[in-house]
Amino acid sequence: MKAQYIIPAITFFFFAVQSNAQRSQTEIDKQVREFLESKKGEWRYWNVPYQDGQVLYEIIVKNGYTSGLEIGTSTGHSTIWMAWAMSKTGGKVITIEIDEGRHKTAVDNIKKAGLEEYVDARQADAHELVKEIQGPFDFVFSDADKSWYTQYFKDIDPKLKVGGCFTAHNVSNSFGGASEFVEYIKSKSNYTTTIDNSSRSGISISYKKSE
Repeated sequence: MKAQYIIPAITFFFFAVQSNAQRSQTEIDKQVREFLESKKGEWRYWNVPYQDGQVLYEIIVKNGYTSGLEIGTSTGHSTIWMAWAMSKTGGKVITIEIDEGRHKTAVDNIKKAGLEEYVDARQADAHELVKEIQGPFDFVFSDADKSWYTQYFKDIDPKLKVGGCFTAHNVSNSFGGASEFVEYIKSKSNYTTTIDNSSRSGISISYKKSE
């Protein structure tokens, strides 16, 4: 008689676990949405506009990326969008910020959004850490000093997987050397680059086709 109850018990356990997992993601989504809505229009210190955060989120989810790198955290707006996407793909994003105050604020914002398990936030000089950091990555977002964009790309290119994506912010206003970076990356025959202008800032989106 005991054998008759084994399958129902296992089935119940499976559905209980499945239900908990679904509820967990639902709770994450609810907390993130509420946090982003509560802060909408308040982001300062070179954070991305709301619609650019959505662009980053959609790229990660659409492609199933799981290993992200952000160069320039500021106070965490873009980080939260990327980490939210990573909560759906099972990934994590490493983010780098040189300023101690912005780094601490970002860590606090990420915790309030309920996404700390999807973020590795580091206070460091990206000029040095990007060279040293171990890959591979399948998604990169550059939003630090624009004059260094090309060097960041050169340092990351060998660590970016084929099929991965390198994105950069503020490329539509030729600010601080961003136009030189766009010209450089568009010259790379193993990358396909487009510019998203959902906001006036502009995001370059470059997919790596081959080594």
